[in-house]
Amino acid sequence: MQRITNSPNSWRFFKKLQINIPFAEAFEQMSLNAKFLKELMTKKRSWRNDETVVLTEECSAIIQHKLPQKLKDPESFQIPCIIGEITVENSLCDLGASINLMSLAMMKRMKIEEVKPARLALQLADRSFKFPHGVMEDLLVKVGDFIFPANLMVLDIEEEAKASIILGRPFLATAGAIIDVQKGELTLRLHDEKMVFNVFKAMSYP
Repeated sequence: MQRITNSPNSWRFFKKLQINIPFAEAFEQMSLNAKFLKELMTKKRSWRNDETVVLTEECSAIIQHKLPQKLKDPESFQIPCIIGEITVENSLCDLGASINLMSLAMMKRMKIEEVKPARLALQLADRSFKFPHGVMEDLLVKVGDFIFPANLMVLDIEEEAKASIILGRPFLATAGAIIDVQKGELTLRLHDEKMVFNVFKAMSYP
């Protein structure tokens, strides 16, 4: 075994060092993150069988591909995120949505073949109904340097729809989100750290 000394070469050695262990096991070895993740997993809302979930007008417009050219607000709150190896540049943050949604096309790009059945109906703003393909549980959503677990309903949305992922109240609550409409800012918090997104400017770190 090579002896590691306190030198610049040793530091370069550690920077190149990779540990191939399951993500869950790595979190267990970091007590603070493990405790935080465990609390999030146990507090996530579950859906009842045959439940009907009412969606907002904007969420419905995206699903039905009827988004108008101009909305009442100057901009929607959208953030970039990474799920697995897929980067989503414009994930819609919707406080009016009681669930998180992902398009079926996005799920296929992630090469996920099986999802948990979801026996519920989604009621759109025009009172029509759509039925989800299923639900993906405990997906890890990376936003900047933060990672949050989330359940996402999978729905067959047209590929050219504006947003392939909608992050509703469950995700925003998990991420400790604070929305300032006047400033056009969305703040996400993890422990004592925070990250600010501005709909008018590029992402900034306080």
